[in-house]
Amino acid sequence: MLSVDELRDLPRDEGREIAFVGRSNVGKSSVINALCDQQGLARTSRTPGRTQQFVLFDLGDDRRLMDLPGFGYAAVDKATRAHWRTAMPRYLETRAALAGLVLIADSRHPLKEDELEFVSWTLAADVPLVVLLNKADKLGRQAVALAVRAAAQQVAARGGDATAVRPFSATARSGVPELRAQLHAWFDTTAVQD
Repeated sequence: MLSVDELRDLPRDEGREIAFVGRSNVGKSSVINALCDQQGLARTSRTPGRTQQFVLFDLGDDRRLMDLPGFGYAAVDKATRAHWRTAMPRYLETRAALAGLVLIADSRHPLKEDELEFVSWTLAADVPLVVLLNKADKLGRQAVALAVRAAAQQVAARGGDATAVRPFSATARSGVPELRAQLHAWFDTTAVQD
């Protein structure tokens, strides 16, 4: 695991990298832990905004998972928040190794404007996207279906792929096999430009 504050300190821009991003209270670290079937790999906390750096998990074979800083709710100083607002789009738009982005949102709420900005950035950078509606275990089946439909409409309104929106529960482990399959596909088939 490697944690850095600045993009210039990341490993060489080669191989394949899949990034995870989400507001500070959506359970991003729990999703990564469920995905890797390793409790405590990504640090979880009851305090939102614990991920305040670019955190890389090396999977070997020149493949990495990137845990991007949480945004939105995080109680951080203005300078740090301003740094994230410029560094994250730059990362998404310039990182050649970036094979895909997993945007994690709370299934109990409509997508917020800052979440939809990531949809726009991935479209501008031609980066594949999956939108996970986490905490689906806290909703009934019909409410989950409605949440997925509403988020899919929001993504489509930005020009994104409505089918990229999926329900997920890190707690119940629902959606984990599908997410793993998606990540394997991105790792195996995404061509990285030199």
